[in-house]
Amino acid sequence: MWYFTWILGVGVALAFGLVSALWFEARGDFAEIVAENRIDKP
Repeated sequence: MWYFTWILGVGVALAFGLVSALWFEARGDFAEIVAENRIDKP
């Protein structure tokens, strides 16, 4: 029965990541965050 908890946990984590990515995308901050964290900045 442990696998039900594991699958639910992974599902919640994936859903949280998806909602977070969509939230950043909708706010328009995602491009700025990516630009700030680039390694090859001039």
